[in-house]
Amino acid sequence: MGLRWPAIHLGQPVREYLLTLCVTVAVTYLLTGPVRKFAIAAGAMPEIRARDVHREPTPRLGGIAMFGGLCAGLLVADHLHNLNGVFELSNEPRALLSGAALIWLVGVLDDKFELDALIKLGAQMISAGVMVMQGLTILWIPVPWIGTVPLTQWQGNLLTVALVVITINAVNFVDGLDGLAAGMVCIAAAALFLYAYRIWFGYGIEAAAPATLFAAILMGMCLGFLPHNMHPARIFMGDSGSMLIGLVLAASAISITGQVDPDAMALFAGGERNATHAMLPVFIPLLLPLTIIAIPMADLILAIVRRTWNGQSPFAADRGHLHHRLLELGHSHSRAVLIMYFWSGLIAFGAVAYSVHSASMWIVLAIAALSALGLILLLLPRFTPRAPHWAEGLVPPRYRHAERAAAAAEAAALETTGREPEFARPIAAGVSGVNGATAVGPRSRFPDRRKAESTR
Repeated sequence: MGLRWPAIHLGQPVREYLLTLCVTVAVTYLLTGPVRKFAIAAGAMPEIRARDVHREPTPRLGGIAMFGGLCAGLLVADHLHNLNGVFELSNEPRALLSGAALIWLVGVLDDKFELDALIKLGAQMISAGVMVMQGLTILWIPVPWIGTVPLTQWQGNLLTVALVVITINAVNFVDGLDGLAAGMVCIAAAALFLYAYRIWFGYGIEAAAPATLFAAILMGMCLGFLPHNMHPARIFMGDSGSMLIGLVLAASAISITGQVDPDAMALFAGGERNATHAMLPVFIPLLLPLTIIAIPMADLILAIVRRTWNGQSPFAADRGHLHHRLLELGHSHSRAVLIMYFWSGLIAFGAVAYSVHSASMWIVLAIAALSALGLILLLLPRFTPRAPHWAEGLVPPRYRHAERAAAAAEAAALETTGREPEFARPIAAGVSGVNGATAVGPRSRFPDRRKAESTR
């Protein structure tokens, strides 16, 4: 399996990865504007669904720009001196591109015509199968106290397809707030890049090079799309984007965990069994990718359990996702997204830091302290301080008791205008479109949300 590159200076691939990242960001960013206009012209602007938090029709098909960024990143890397070895000595980039093209095409059709959930599930399995047929599959897994366990062809293929499908749907499930899915996947890709780059250059295992390249390109795809997708979003990535970045993330994880032979690290610990156990914090075979997508995975599992418990289909849409619950707690749209970013980064980068210095107690203490801080931020709306009655006139209205604040506002309006104020209907926290521009034409309001027709 070992790939052999000529001796290269450590700084050269860093510059080439940076160039690949910048090209991917630029192409994705520049394509998103024309794609938005195309989506509006094509009518890829579905009606507001019951589970949506935005209140104005917003075009989808953002995945078209992200796929363009993927192609540009691979094309540039193929013409760089140090990175073209990935294409010459490995078939994984072609496997990724073929699987990504298939799932992207199905996603584009879904963004326009709302395909059935089972059709999309079948397309996800076929896309994973296409990558498996071209060699991007899990070949072995290291097990503590046992050593490297080779997988049969069927075992490796089934495990690969399962990991791809789970990752795609986990990313798809968190694509519910502006900028949430793209930001979380970008954080996961950054952690995976650091991990794969260390395996490549830290241990001299060249087979980690494809995963390093995939992670860099995935970061560029997300970073280029985020400026258009942050709250209030001007365009959504749709299934064409969420399934695409989910597949690229899964391919990166499979490449680094199931293709890199952990026996190559036995030189540092003496013996296969001892090496596999001793180096487990450094080379976590399937655990690290799961920690990178821990938040989307938890959301996916909770959604399946919740819907099955309520007698619904696991594919039925609802408003019980983690980001919906953050809005219900009282967080704003932007703060809910940042909290999800925080937890994703803590888990992903915490796992990477632990893999580097597993014996350091400071890393464990830092992760524990940051987790406590995250819990405080998570529960902050429950502990909003209220000023005492005698000091309410000295603090902003959000720190006053609700009844007294409303009475004070009404009294002020009566004194100023001589008539009672007509308070507008309150809008739920985190609703997109309150301050943003509409996708087409003048701003509109939807007093009653229409029930979802899609099962996603």
